[in-house]
Formats: sequence, C-alpha cells, structure tokens
Amino acid sequence: MDGGMKGKESGGFSRRHFSGPAVLQNLIGVGTLTLLSLWVHRQMTILLVMSLFWLTSPACCADLKEVKAKGVLRHLGIRYANFVTGSGDGLDVEMVRLFAKSLSVRYEFVETTWDDVFSDLSGRKVRPSGHGFEVVGNALIKGDIAASGLTILPWRTKLVNFSTPTLPNQVWLVARADAGLKPIVPSGSVEQDVEAVRSQLRGVRVLGIFDTCLDPRYYTLDRAQADVRKFDGSVNELVPAVIEGRAECALQDVPDALASMDKWPGKIKVIGPVSSMQRMGYAFSRTSPELREAFDKFFEQCKKDGTYIGIVRKYYPAIPKYYPEFFSQE
Repeated sequence: MDGGMKGKESGGFSRRHFSGPAVLQNLIGVGTLTLLSLWVHRQMTILLVMSLFWLTSPACCADLKEVKAKGVLRHLGIRYANFVTGSGDGLDVEMVRLFAKSLSVRYEFVETTWDDVFSDLSGRKVRPSGHGFEVVGNALIKGDIAASGLTILPWRTKLVNFSTPTLPNQVWLVARADAGLKPIVPSGSVEQDVEAVRSQLRGVRVLGIFDTCLDPRYYTLDRAQADVRKFDGSVNELVPAVIEGRAECALQDVPDALASMDKWPGKIKVIGPVSSMQRMGYAFSRTSPELREAFDKFFEQCKKDGTYIGIVRKYYPAIPKYYPEFFSQE
C-alpha cells in the first residue's frame, strides 16, 4: 500500500504538497521574501529616479533660507559693458554684492554666457521661439540670481521671475559715423520715431545677437527689408565690428549705446530707436520667491537712501539725464 502510494506520488503532486503545514509555511516564506525583494528593488529604483530629477530640476534652486544656510549668494553674470566689466566691478556686480552683504552671506560671481544664463538659473535648457520658448533638456543650476543688464522680455518672464524694474531701456540703431543713415529728429512719438528709423533700412546690413534683446528679428527689421546678419561675437564686440566696416550698423540697448558714444567719440552715431520702451531687471528662479522678495525690499531701500542712483551715476552717468522720470520715482 505504501509502495502504491509512493508510485502515485512520484508522477505528480499529492494533496500533501498543498496542505502540509510545513510545506505551506515554506511556500509562504519564499513568496514573501520574493515579494519583499521586488518591493525593495522597486523603491530603490524610484528613489534613484527622484534623486536624478532633483539634481537636474529647478526644484533644487536655492531660495532665501537655503542661501542663508549655505552662506553664499551666487551671482550669474556676463561680461557686458558697465554692468559686469570683467574687472571685478560694474553696476550689477556692486548691487548684488551689496545684496549679499544685506543677507549676511558671501558674494560669489559665476560667469556665464547669453546662451546659458537662463538655463544656469532655471535648470531648463530652452530654445527661444517668438514670445515663448521650447524646453530642450535639463541643465545644472549654477546660480541664485542673474544680473547683467538683462532686459525683461516676454519669453524670459515665462521661464524666470524678474525683480521690480531696475533700469529703463530701449534698443537703438547705432551706425558708423560715415554711414549714409541719418539720425532721426525725435517726434515725441516712439511709434513714429521707430518708423522713421525703419524707413532707412532697405538693403542696409544690420548686425544683431540672436535670441537676445538685440535680435533684429525680434523687431521685424527683415520686414523693413534690412539685411539682417547674426553676430557671433560678444555684445562688447558689436560696435568695434561696425567701426571696422563689417556692417553699416548694429543694435544696442540704451546703456551700452551711451557707453559706446563715450568710448568711441566721433566714430559712431545713434540713428534712433527700433523698439518701444523696455525695462531691465534682476532674474530669479521661479522656485525662489522669497529671495526675489528680499531683493525687491533691498532695492527699494537703496533707491530711498540714494545708494542706487549713486551707483548708476558711477557707471552710466548719462542715463538719469535721458530718463529723469524713471529716477524721479525715487
């Protein structure tokens, strides 16, 4: 009988394989360990993915508390005119340095480029497109505040937050002194002045830096039949390129144009505006609202006590004369 039972069991599972207490416990134990192992592996995978996302996303940008905890404020800047001179000073360098001092943290300058400044601040690699942008990837965040004569453009405000406006701005057409273009006579209407400039641009070569406020396409100069050319050098090299004869004219914003007139007297002339009035400001990550609020309070105090106008006059003495209404708000 035993032999018969063994024979039957040898060909397959008997009821004892399913109902025996010891076997059942072993099966449950193995199953539990397997499930537990899978669960742990899954959780570790999730944590790894989240960690990678955290390191490459805007969420890891420092707000006010994190800046104070680290003890350093990282200033993203580009060597540009008298905003960031490259010699350790400049309007924006002095202002951000004072802001860091007001927070009782160390100031640190982080050099960047026009192509990378907003990626370095936001953690997003973007491609500007009209008044918007396309996200093309992630980037490492390298700074807490960007300040380098940044114009507040529509596409930029969708990516980062700007401070209260710090300077008035406008984009001017600057030409070589011997160019056939004639400086306009101001009419009192910005729109009419812009049209007066555009009417002279048929077949004229205009240099600009694409995807910045100095992009001729942004002001549809191609529709005025201008010969729009992309300039691959730095903003500081635009006027020298015009003086050397690489083009009849180039776009410059007001602060830089005024500085250029002083730097190269008699070699260039301002034809007139190609844009309406604009504003400049300091940029912050969208995840740093408290840091931006702290800067706005700091900036208002600097305006009230005369600190700001003093720094502006130091680096751009003509600006308060051109735009007295902006500074009269102080």
